[in-house]
Formats: sequence, C-alpha cells, structure tokens
Amino acid sequence: MTEGWLDRPVAINRKNAAEAVFDDLRAAIESGSLPVGTRLPAEAGLATRYGVSRPVVREALRSTQALGLTQTRTGSGTYVVATAPAPELTYGSYSARDLMEARPFIEVPSAGWAAERRTPEQLAALVGLVAEMDVEEDPHAWTELDSRFHSAIAEASGNLLFRKVVADAREALSQQSEVVNLVAHRREASNGEHRRILEAIEAGDGAGARERMAEHLREVAQVLSTLMDGSRPPG
Repeated sequence: MTEGWLDRPVAINRKNAAEAVFDDLRAAIESGSLPVGTRLPAEAGLATRYGVSRPVVREALRSTQALGLTQTRTGSGTYVVATAPAPELTYGSYSARDLMEARPFIEVPSAGWAAERRTPEQLAALVGLVAEMDVEEDPHAWTELDSRFHSAIAEASGNLLFRKVVADAREALSQQSEVVNLVAHRREASNGEHRRILEAIEAGDGAGARERMAEHLREVAQVLSTLMDGSRPPG
C-alpha cells in the first residue's frame, strides 16, 4: 500500500531533519496518501527514503504517535490509526489538558520566587542552559535542555513542593515539548521566551519573571489547543 508513496523522492533539510520527516509523514497521513490501517515501513526503510539516520526517523515517529496519528504494536510495526490528531493528547500519566491547566499555577510562581531566591550557582546553570539551547539544532537534545531549564527554575524557587511537582511531570513535559516544537517549529521562538525569563530572573525581577513565564506558557497552550482542535498550528 505504501509502494507509490515510498517511490517518491523527498528532499530533506538536514538542519531540521526530524522536523522535515515528521512534516512529510503527517502530510501523507492527513491527505490519505497513507490511509488508516497502513503499516508504515520499518525504520530502516523510512531512513532510506528520507536519506536520514534511523534515530531521526524514530524521533519523527514518536511525534506522530504522540499526536495519535500512528500506533506502534510490539512485534508487528507502526500503523496509521487516525487522519487527525487525537482530541485529547496524552503524555504518560498526564493529558495535554492536565498540563495546560496546572503549569501556570506551578511554573509562574516558581519563576517569580526563582528571581528572588536563586543562588549564583543556580543562575549560572540557567545561563548555561539558555546558551546551549540557542545553538542546539537537534530536536531531541533541545527538548532535554528545555526540560532541564524548567526543572532548574523550580529548583531555584526554593519551594520543595514546586520542585517535586515539576520533577514528577518532567517526562510528560519533555514529551509535550518535543511535539510542540516539532509540529509548530517553535524552537527559535521558545529560545527567545526562555531568554526573557532568564533576564528577569537574573535581574531579581519577580513580577517580570512571572509575567515572562506566563507569556511562554500561553504560547505553548495556544499550539496545544490548535492541535486538539484538529488543525495545523502556524509554523
């Protein structure tokens, strides 16, 4: 069923290979070129089609699965199961809605307290993470840095409960971040938002840090709301 689709050559931008593979797979699924029930080629076959490594393909498939477009069945392969994102996206134990509703009540005050309580060592760690994110092009590596940045802010808040809640949700937040940034190509925008949060924390501006974090979370929520409505976010 996938022979014709596989035979079409695809030019991939190597700089954002995982994003390009994801975009092509999603477009093929949504257009019906890869209809529901289709068993996708193995990672090696997809890697050959796109001229990329298997880890790049694996990353793109993680995002199609997180959107509810595909499902991987142990010992059988990966199948197309829907032509539009699931109305309720789930990341491990938490839904996208769980995270959207809870994060402003945890991470916004965390940022404010971090601005007032961060130690020089904690500030240096945040500065280093933002600098790494600015130059990191690999989506998976960037997502790990993003996760560490939000965890470091909770740590710098000096509030044990905030730190434990963010730590408990860290894997779900990481999965959500990966999907949001692959689907909506938000890495550059997120980098700017992170830098503004950092600047407020560095200045000891609690109100500014809370405002900058709230702005960042609103942007993320907008992308997720668009996805759950079944439409494509601006990219």
